[in-house]
Amino acid sequence: MPSGLAALLDDVAAITRLAAASIDDVGAAAGRAGAKAAGVVIDDAAVTPRYVTGLSPARELPIIWRIALGSIRNKILILLPIALLLSAFAPWALTPLLMVGGAYLSFEGAEKLIEAMGGGHHETADTARAESAEALEKKTIAGAIRTDFILSAEIMAIALAEVAGGGIVQQAAALAIVALAITAGVYGAVGLIVKLDDIGLHLAGRSSPAVQALGRGMVRAMPVIMSALSVIGTAAMIWVGGGIIVHGLASFGLTQPEHLIHGIAEGAAGAVPGLHGVIAWIVTAIGSGIVGLIVGGMIAGVLHLVPRRKAAPAAH
Repeated sequence: MPSGLAALLDDVAAITRLAAASIDDVGAAAGRAGAKAAGVVIDDAAVTPRYVTGLSPARELPIIWRIALGSIRNKILILLPIALLLSAFAPWALTPLLMVGGAYLSFEGAEKLIEAMGGGHHETADTARAESAEALEKKTIAGAIRTDFILSAEIMAIALAEVAGGGIVQQAAALAIVALAITAGVYGAVGLIVKLDDIGLHLAGRSSPAVQALGRGMVRAMPVIMSALSVIGTAAMIWVGGGIIVHGLASFGLTQPEHLIHGIAEGAAGAVPGLHGVIAWIVTAIGSGIVGLIVGGMIAGVLHLVPRRKAAPAAH
């Protein structure tokens, strides 16, 4: 009996050590995957604040919370199972699906750019007033979650590629950790950004002149910060979408765009050795953005022309 108990305890100890090792492996894999996806995470954080610009300050955090919940659902309930199924049964389908998502991001960014230049369809003031605050909020959240889905798919795909060598359980655990950590980081940062003006107003009411000056400076800076983030968010959709398309084309053997962008980036970076990484990233982003703008502009152009062609016969 004692020997049986000792053997059982040995087995428990072995299982415990194995579980601890597995947790370490999952943590390490999640860390590597999160680092690989950092670029898309930054883009996600830049895109999101524009969805609460112009809305009631009292609704900013609730809206961000609802978008964050939608992002978690995107990642955990939809993208994680799809990623595992694709990894197990159809790894070849991952790249085409990502390219479709990249094309959609490029279109969204191009559409925003067209609207900013005055060539898009803007709602009239009467239409905006007629739309209830609740309907506008739902529309805003739905649009944000739809864009988040594409960015989240890219994050999960990058993470999946990093943990592809592990077992199905390790892959699932690592992807879940990445999903939760990145969502918390992104939307925590977004919540802080959109409430900086309220923080500034609070500081401006303090007794210290230095603190008051800091608070007033934060309030004055907020319109500039939000405007800059809106521009960065639009640019991010275009360059991330273009980058997905470029990498997808390369995986199908059409490597010329990727090689061209890489060659130009390396040439430009070589001219400034001290800033090699920064220059290479900027030039690569510009190259990807050009591709994204071309693809997104073509899609937007087609979609803008189709209604006109349908409407033309009715005019006769």
